[in-house]
Amino acid sequence: MNPNTTPSHTYINATGFYVPAVRVPSSYFADLHNKPEDWFLQRTGIQTRARADETETLDFMSLRAVEDAASSLPYPITEVDLIVQASYSPDDTVGTTAHRIQRHFGIENAKVMYVSSACSSAINALEIVVSFFRSGIAHKALVIAGDRNSTYSDDNDSTHGHLWGDAAVAYFLSTERHTDRDLEIVDIDTHGLGCISAGPDGVYLKPAKDGIRMPGGRDVFNQACVNIEKYTREILERNGLEVSDLDWFVSHQANLRIVTHVCRELRLPMERTINNISELGNTGCGSSLLALAQNRDKPKEGDTIVIATFGGGYSVGTVLLRQ
Repeated sequence: MNPNTTPSHTYINATGFYVPAVRVPSSYFADLHNKPEDWFLQRTGIQTRARADETETLDFMSLRAVEDAASSLPYPITEVDLIVQASYSPDDTVGTTAHRIQRHFGIENAKVMYVSSACSSAINALEIVVSFFRSGIAHKALVIAGDRNSTYSDDNDSTHGHLWGDAAVAYFLSTERHTDRDLEIVDIDTHGLGCISAGPDGVYLKPAKDGIRMPGGRDVFNQACVNIEKYTREILERNGLEVSDLDWFVSHQANLRIVTHVCRELRLPMERTINNISELGNTGCGSSLLALAQNRDKPKEGDTIVIATFGGGYSVGTVLLRQ
C-alpha cells in the first residue's frame, strides 16, 4: 500500500439473505435421542433449525441471497470488482460459488476468491475487502457467506448433531456512502488462534470421513466465551470507546449461552444483542452477518455496532460498525 494514500472508507450498501423454509424442532432430536425437549433449549437456546431440502444447495442459497441484496443495490451489479465467498462447507472447491455468482450476473471485471477459516470466515472476507479498498485494488465488492451444515452434520450425533442450520447471506460494499442507511466499517480485525488450547482438534469437518464433529465441545465453548469478550473489548478500546458506548452487539450464532456469558462479562444488557439462533440454529460462518441483515431496521443513525465471531481451528474476528 502506498503510505501517502489516504485509507478508503468502507460502506455496506446493500444486504440480502436466503434461509430455507423448513425448520427442524427440538422435539425431533428429543425423540431421536430419548432426551427431554428442554435439554436442547437449556444447553443451546435453540428451538428450531433451518434445514435445506435437496434442491437448496449452497450455490442455490447463495444465488438467492445475492438476488435479494441486489434488489436494493444503488449501482449496477456489473460494477463490482471483487467477489469473496466465505464458507467451510462449499458445494465445490474448484468451481466455487463465487465464480458461479460471477458468471450468473455477468460480473466480468472482478477478482474472485474463496476464503475459509471456520465460523469466522465471513469476517476474514470483510477484512480482505477492507484491505483491497485501502490499497486501491478494488472499489466495489460482494461478500457471500453461507454454509449448508446439513450436508455434513449427523442427526445421530447425540452431543452436537442438533446444533446446525443452513443459510446464506450477501453483502455489497463500496468505498462510497450511497444512502444514509449505509453502515460504515470503522475497524476490523481477525486472528488465527490455532496455537491455543485444543486448536484444530476442537472442531473438524472431514468430508470423506466423519463429516462435521466437535470432540472438544467444552473447550470450544470456553474459548469462544473468553475470546469473543477479549477481542470485543480490544476493538472498542482501540477506537476510544467503552462497552457503554455500544448500541448493538452481534455474536456468532453458535450457542445462546455463549452470548449470555459474554454479555454478562461485558455488563451489556441482552436487549442490545441481535440474534437468530433460537429459530435458525448455528448457520455457520454467515450467522452474524445474517442476524444483522435480518434486523437492518434496528440500528439507527449514529448507532455503534460490534460483530464478534469465534471459529473452530481456532480463529476470531471482530468488526466495528457505525450507522
